Amino acid sequence: MILVLDFGGQYNQLIARRIRENNVYCEVHTALSVEKIRELNPKGIILTGGPQSVYNSDSLLPPTEIFDLNVPILGICYGAQAIAKIFGGEVEKSQISEFGKTNLQILADSKLFRGVNQNSVVWMSHSDKICSKPENFSVIASTNACPIAAIENSAKNLYAVQFHPEVVHTVEGMKIFSNFVDICGCNRDWKMDFFASSTISQLKNKIGDGKVLCALSGGVDSSVAAVLLSKSVGKNLTCVFVDHGLLRKDEAKQVEEVFSHFDLNFIKVDASKRFLNRLKGVFEPELKRKIIGEEFIRVFEEISKKIGAVDYLVQGTIYPDVIESGLGKSAVIKSHHNVGGLPDFVDFKEIIEPLRLLFKDEVRKVGRELGLPENIVNRQPFPGPGLAIRIIGEVTEEKIKIVQDSDAIFREEVEKSSEIAKNLAQYFAALTNMRSVGVMGDGRTYDYAVALRAVLTSDFMTAEAANIPFETLNTVANRIVNEVKGVNRVLYDCTSKPPATIEFE
Repeated sequence: MILVLDFGGQYNQLIARRIRENNVYCEVHTALSVEKIRELNPKGIILTGGPQSVYNSDSLLPPTEIFDLNVPILGICYGAQAIAKIFGGEVEKSQISEFGKTNLQILADSKLFRGVNQNSVVWMSHSDKICSKPENFSVIASTNACPIAAIENSAKNLYAVQFHPEVVHTVEGMKIFSNFVDICGCNRDWKMDFFASSTISQLKNKIGDGKVLCALSGGVDSSVAAVLLSKSVGKNLTCVFVDHGLLRKDEAKQVEEVFSHFDLNFIKVDASKRFLNRLKGVFEPELKRKIIGEEFIRVFEEISKKIGAVDYLVQGTIYPDVIESGLGKSAVIKSHHNVGGLPDFVDFKEIIEPLRLLFKDEVRKVGRELGLPENIVNRQPFPGPGLAIRIIGEVTEEKIKIVQDSDAIFREEVEKSSEIAKNLAQYFAALTNMRSVGVMGDGRTYDYAVALRAVLTSDFMTAEAANIPFETLNTVANRIVNEVKGVNRVLYDCTSKPPATIEFE
């Protein structure tokens, strides 16, 4: 494995993703002791970016003992500056901050840059810079604004880059990570078939004869988790699908039809009224998520008491859920209902999250390894809190119906064109809290604006707004305004992630 030490950059998990794309297992951790790092026994270590400045007295720096572990170490951005400072170099505030694409010039031969073009586009995001390299380090790359853009101590296998190779805007970032994997001497043998078989074996040993309740939403994550548990504990698994009244149009019926054919002890619970009652008068997004997370747990606790002595609750939590809910010093972007939205007390022996360290596309690969049909593996993501986070402000029955009907129209029109639909990772309608003046017939209206969202992404950690043909958008807008009561305006969200998130709340 390769260990990523996180210093608070929000997209540091992309580093782990790039390493895994090289078929090498990778974990992200914060503030680990040297003893714990030795236990993990990594073949290499990556120090990430972060919001701090290494010259501040309260800045978090890696333990210096890691440089005696005799493993290759790569520092990125803040991590690069940390390496420079620890080894006697100087870091200071840059007179010219660099944010965005810039041209990197490679100045010397380096194993890290093997096969990389001498002039290459990279992504910078920094206000500090290395102004003086440490002794026994060589400058191996520069930019116009950053003369020391990359350094190395080849004798110690220490490397530091000011730019971010993990983001797609760094054109040859994957090549740089591949080179680092080679420097670490990794075997490139971590694949999803191995993950599936080893996870099933681990779950069998852990759970034994215990009873398991799986929170099944019908989405790819919870479906894959359910099948993993089914292969691990068989009849001791009960899958519970909770209709919280915040699902897409006709979705509850569709999920029930699909999973009633699986041997998963499937139970459907209609809890729509209790969820809506809990959400009355609630406007704040984080509070919505926490209420929904708690109510899910309470429903599962009630079901477990009915079926008797359930030991474990299984959730389809995946890595982006964990990261966005806050990892170490990273910011909380939004508390996912199955992570940061969980209540303090949960009446189960343990919560099991077998997919917790996987990205979305890795989950899909595991699903295929387990034999799940493509219509489930490729199902569009749908958040656990459902339409509550696609409705800005208070959730009401009227607003839910508006979103359901608008979303159904949008999806129907997009799916009429296979060329459009096949490229989209996710597309849906959301309800803004904005009301505006319109005119229908000869009368004035004062109704809501619906926002349409469609994105292109592979990992759901970064995303681009999709370029849907205007003809399709125009058709969707006309249908929504004419067919959905309470809407007189339709908008298209063309913001990427970052700075936006994919969902609205």
